[in-house]
Amino acid sequence: MLRGIAPKTNKRIKVQIITIDFETFYDVGFSLSQMTTEEYINDPRFQVIGVAIRIDESKIQWYAGEDVAKAIASVDWSDSALLCHNTQFDGAILKWRYNAQPVVYLDTLCMARALHGVDAGGSLKALALRYELGEKGTEVLEAKGKRIEDFQDHELRQYGVYCKNDVKLTYDLFKALSKEFPAPELKLIDITLRMYILPRLKLDSPLLVDRLKEVKAGKQALLQALADKLQCEVEEVRKRLASNKQFADVLEQLNIVVPMKVSPTTGKQTYALAKGDQGFLALCEHSNPFVQELCAVRLGTKSTIEETRIERFIGIAERNGGYLPIPLKYYGAHTGRWAGADKVNFQNLPSRNKKQKALKNAILAPDGRVVINCDSSQIEARILVWLAGQHDVVEEFRKGEDVYVNFAKRVYEREDITKTERAVGKTCILGLGYGTGGDKIQNVLKVNAGVELSIKECKDIVDLYREINHEVQKLWKECDRALADLASWPEDRDAYFLGKGGKCVQVTPEGLLLPNGLYIRYPNLRKELGGYEYSSRRGTISIWGGAVVENIVQALARIVIGEQMIEINRRYKPVLTVHDAVICTAPKDKAEEALSYIMTEMSKTPTWAKGCPITCEGGFADNYGDC
Repeated sequence: MLRGIAPKTNKRIKVQIITIDFETFYDVGFSLSQMTTEEYINDPRFQVIGVAIRIDESKIQWYAGEDVAKAIASVDWSDSALLCHNTQFDGAILKWRYNAQPVVYLDTLCMARALHGVDAGGSLKALALRYELGEKGTEVLEAKGKRIEDFQDHELRQYGVYCKNDVKLTYDLFKALSKEFPAPELKLIDITLRMYILPRLKLDSPLLVDRLKEVKAGKQALLQALADKLQCEVEEVRKRLASNKQFADVLEQLNIVVPMKVSPTTGKQTYALAKGDQGFLALCEHSNPFVQELCAVRLGTKSTIEETRIERFIGIAERNGGYLPIPLKYYGAHTGRWAGADKVNFQNLPSRNKKQKALKNAILAPDGRVVINCDSSQIEARILVWLAGQHDVVEEFRKGEDVYVNFAKRVYEREDITKTERAVGKTCILGLGYGTGGDKIQNVLKVNAGVELSIKECKDIVDLYREINHEVQKLWKECDRALADLASWPEDRDAYFLGKGGKCVQVTPEGLLLPNGLYIRYPNLRKELGGYEYSSRRGTISIWGGAVVENIVQALARIVIGEQMIEINRRYKPVLTVHDAVICTAPKDKAEEALSYIMTEMSKTPTWAKGCPITCEGGFADNYGDC
């Protein structure tokens, strides 16, 4: 029996653990390898072949065909915790197809990602071998393209053996993982899964339909104007601008030197024609007005991200009664932060461009409710200076001073600071805390703040930041020494804490132990010429003290947000989290009360971060974009 939290009463209760595994129809062009989870489950072709069910440690049962619905209906889900390996899939089937909803959602895949890192093998097969639980079965060999009516009895029994073994492995894996898994993180897994399985945000589809028409018409107008000037077909212009090779050919015909760069993945020369490349940015400001026009039309028409997103959002809402299941990957990064999943990334919806903000404006609270959005203010900047022991800046935060303005005053050596100059201060405060050099900050200032400074001016700013924030520099060096220990742990070395802000991050042979009981790990960390490297699913990653500090700060910020979400969940269910923000819904007549409660909870300093000034800002509206 599991001690869990009842979602409505928040009282401590005992629930039975129901471990399940669905086996479903799949075929060429119809599988999770080609479709999102939501598309797959809601597709008319979807069919459950069978399900294996285990209640606590009782005998595992296999049900197929018509018996599946009867078996699920016989379970008292109001007194049950659902356990699966990838509960986003099985839990969604349970709710969307059988209208069964447990008290608590558990997931061994989520637990394994948090315990072992996102780069560790997360498959049930790999984890079963890792924990020596047995082997995943191979009984099912010829299930592709076969619906329930196509199986013979002995084939279904064979399928059942395979499925029951998966259930056994999942339950045994849960017991093994639970020995070292922090209880609060189980609550966060539950909260995250509910955002998807039990969606509470709706979509204003007509608004997005209108925006889609506007986007397509705008692109067509840009292309048509250029086509008319060149006296050619619109489609020809579209192809020449969209293709890097053809666009380069156009530039060469105009006797323009095509900008090049070294590809970070291949190490070979390639076109520097992406919208953020310095070479392309220079072309946008070329002395030839026609070149400027070509670049402007390419920028305005090449990307299809907005159209694709709008179409995807509309499709999701149509399949889910107007609601938006929010697919978030719990522990999506090795710092613990959530990440987008299922080809829907709510972490980077446009907010600056008024027209592109239609995506956020189209996300609505249900009738009679409002969306509440509360964001932890400058949380990473606050944690950085607190952890480093940079007490003067901590005090600035505590007093409610504008730290960005304060730094800008030092940069410009005067008291009166403009909005743009504050943006410079903000970019520097957020970007220089991890060892960024002059070259990089020069580019970041241009992109984020729209400010062009010489490399000397940027290097002077870097020097100024380091002079002022000397304790932050010391933290970088501490983390350099930690890397040396992690790469080759000295036999006589005991675990030790980093920073001066509190004993919350411990360097151990296993990795950096965080206050929530989980680790930041650097798999296969080794010293190489010029620094340290570790292995990742993205390949070999370089790491240094400043980058370690960034990892730690991001991880601590995520822990703060997680703890806040758990407390908020006692009264208002989080429906989305984006970076350092928690989004909920509340009745319209209780909006002010709910906002006050959530902001209070998000302004509390965790027990492990004594002295760190935490605060937040927030608001509410009928839609996500306006709050």
